[in-house]
Amino acid sequence: MLKNFSGKIRGAIFDADGALLNSMHIWHELGARYLKSLGLVPEKNLAAVLYPMSLEQSSAYLQKNYSIKNSVQEIRAGILKIIEDFYFHEVELKPGVKNFLEALNEKNIPMVIATSGDRELLNAALERNEIKKFFSGVFTCSELGTDKRDSKIFLICSEFLNLLPEVTAVFEDSFYAIATAKAAGFITFGVEDESNLNDREKISGLADFYIKSF
Repeated sequence: MLKNFSGKIRGAIFDADGALLNSMHIWHELGARYLKSLGLVPEKNLAAVLYPMSLEQSSAYLQKNYSIKNSVQEIRAGILKIIEDFYFHEVELKPGVKNFLEALNEKNIPMVIATSGDRELLNAALERNEIKKFFSGVFTCSELGTDKRDSKIFLICSEFLNLLPEVTAVFEDSFYAIATAKAAGFITFGVEDESNLNDREKISGLADFYIKSF
């Protein structure tokens, strides 16, 4: 795949969760992990039940349906602690990521991260997995007041790199983010993840390149 960087591409923007980090599964496991920490047995389809809910709604559901004595806010805090522990101590890179970043660095291709996640948690994961050094900047949707259905974060990244979108690669695992980046003129790389397999055909059909593994 590196041959694609020998000509037109001059910089790279990476998503974190689902692209660099093997982390998407934690969001499906949160409810079950929290219940198990209390010695409770989660229902088999709990992840599907909680998926459309906010964190507050999920906490209220767990309190009511599992007769948990903790308040909704205490349950929410417990779930957030699970997320924090995961990023600080558990999350791993997707296979081949570190070698790929090292190869891009050797080619003097500048790299940044554009994420919908939390900066503190991401920094902890990057440092523990020894890849933070490869990135000259980290940009978060929350700090910029946007999301990846808007091209703002990608354009800010390319401006930071002092590069035009047409010579900048965007690595994303979500269809909507790839669609946004492609519409803004970026070179798009769809990254396969267990969480996006239902969209595989759409992603591979839209992205300029499709990566099953780094």
